[in-house]
Amino acid sequence: MTTPLPESVPYADGQFLDVHRPPAGTPGPVPVVLLWHGSGSDERDVLRPLARAAADLGLLVLVPDWRPHLPDGGRADLLASLAHARRAAAEFGGDGAGGGGERLVLAGWSLGAKEAVGLATHPDTPADLRPAAVVGIAGRYDTPTATTGEATLPALAARPSPVPLHLVHGAADEVVDVAHARELRAAAPTASYLELPTDHAGVVMTAYSPEARRCLPATAPAAVHAGRRTALAIAAAAGVS
Repeated sequence: MTTPLPESVPYADGQFLDVHRPPAGTPGPVPVVLLWHGSGSDERDVLRPLARAAADLGLLVLVPDWRPHLPDGGRADLLASLAHARRAAAEFGGDGAGGGGERLVLAGWSLGAKEAVGLATHPDTPADLRPAAVVGIAGRYDTPTATTGEATLPALAARPSPVPLHLVHGAADEVVDVAHARELRAAAPTASYLELPTDHAGVVMTAYSPEARRCLPATAPAAVHAGRRTALAIAAAAGVS
């Protein structure tokens, strides 16, 4: 599967994010999705297949690099990317900027899912940073996040989420067991939940390559189909059917 290269722009301290625009002629402004990658530092390219599939549904998708290996666990990068997405959305034809951010959805995969869900649902997240909804893809939620210092699973068992919560996970995930998503859904029963017949990589339309030691765009039909269903879940979270 070949994914067109997106426009890349700086967002802070030499860090870049990819801008995946909706198809030409899409009426705007369009909903915005900020999509965080997993535990490999500066791997925004891994999410290009999923980001492109979501953008083709009528979304502006922004995918930043971030660095989990730093002493702060990537907290500064993540917060800076969210603040930049809010400020710059209108520049790219998106509707995520301004008071309330009614049409900005925060999403993440793997470690990015843990951070996205934790930040979006924490009561102390400032109103000008809180997204309209959050999508956790193949995440684990029972350990503290870098952004809040709190584990989301026990927190959401004790209090409701302040934003709509959407969970996507692969039933055959051997990296982050699907039990983690099921546990969070049980703790937050109002969350939407999509379980797909794929693995940790397939849920974002990729396949892990031992030679490259990273996830590459998927070619297997099952993984491509699973990734497209994840893109549809992101679009639904953004209010696009």
